[in-house]
Amino acid sequence: MSVPPFGFATAGQIRFGRGVLADVVPFAANARRVLLLRSASVAQADDLARALAGEVLELTARGEPDLPQLEATLTQARAFGPDLIIAIGGGAIIDHGKALAALVPAPHGAMRYLEVVGEGQPLDAAPLPLVAIPTTAGTGAEVTRNAVIGVPESGRKVSLRDPRMYPVLALVDPDLLESCPRGVTLASGLDAITQVVEPFICTRANPMTDALCRDAIPRGLRALHRLMEHGESAAWDDMALTSLFGGLALANAGLGAVHGFAGVIGGRTGAAHGAICGALLVPVMRANHAAAARESEAANCIDWVDAQITAEFGGLSDFHAWAQGHGLAGLAALGVDTFEHAELAREARLSSSYKANPVELSLDDLTAILAAA
Repeated sequence: MSVPPFGFATAGQIRFGRGVLADVVPFAANARRVLLLRSASVAQADDLARALAGEVLELTARGEPDLPQLEATLTQARAFGPDLIIAIGGGAIIDHGKALAALVPAPHGAMRYLEVVGEGQPLDAAPLPLVAIPTTAGTGAEVTRNAVIGVPESGRKVSLRDPRMYPVLALVDPDLLESCPRGVTLASGLDAITQVVEPFICTRANPMTDALCRDAIPRGLRALHRLMEHGESAAWDDMALTSLFGGLALANAGLGAVHGFAGVIGGRTGAAHGAICGALLVPVMRANHAAAARESEAANCIDWVDAQITAEFGGLSDFHAWAQGHGLAGLAALGVDTFEHAELAREARLSSSYKANPVELSLDDLTAILAAA
């Protein structure tokens, strides 16, 4: 069987395991000015700031980055003149750090480079080196080449994207995930699972991303189950690995309708990305399965995912009900009104994420997904 051509790119280095956070200090030893972008809740960032050898500008970011927040931190970053950026926090912090690394050397403002709502131009200069240290499992942002930025005036979340935006070092330390609140554990875990399901079934999958996803889908389902039911510490290793594999897969294959919706809904409502993905995952899987030709590659991949969910939770309906029982909200509770469904469906079909969906879904299909979620 012939294998079609494909490529694979990722962070310069990936280090995974408990205790690898300590690797950042020797890595940064030669940096004269370090911008440390952090989440307020990450206690380890205090120790990290003290341990760094160079001059340090410590900035705290909150929530998912939007354009006004990015422009404010960009002004501070350019005035400081860092030669290395370290981002420690959830996926939103890492995306914010990637955007700063890309824009500090750039001669123009963010709108020149943002997709959809901006000019979508390639970066004029190479980004600064970035070390990405995730403290939640979900986005896999430590190994992707884009940063998702909210643009409030457009009511959208869009990407700043460039092949050079991969971090030079990704440190994935499960110890940092242990203090995740329960709600964040559920939402980020569902996001991590979605981000190994969609690359596996999408039109741009390849043998390397398939291998990652086949390992990570059952691993992530099992880990989320154990974390929510029993709070097992060891399950964080599996969830962190699932998230990492999702980032690797989506950056080299693609996503689908769940993320096509998520960018649009998140930009409008401000709801957490993982919660949106969790609400949509099962309805989108059902719609994709119904639209896929029988015995097609898409149908076979969707069936395989369905079998993994069934093995862990009893079926798609049981999985969705289980997540709701642990606090997953529906789209209405996340701020999506019924009268918006048709417009959201139209906008989702135009998103870059939707383009890799395994089957073409009609506007009626997409509005039915929103109604079911």
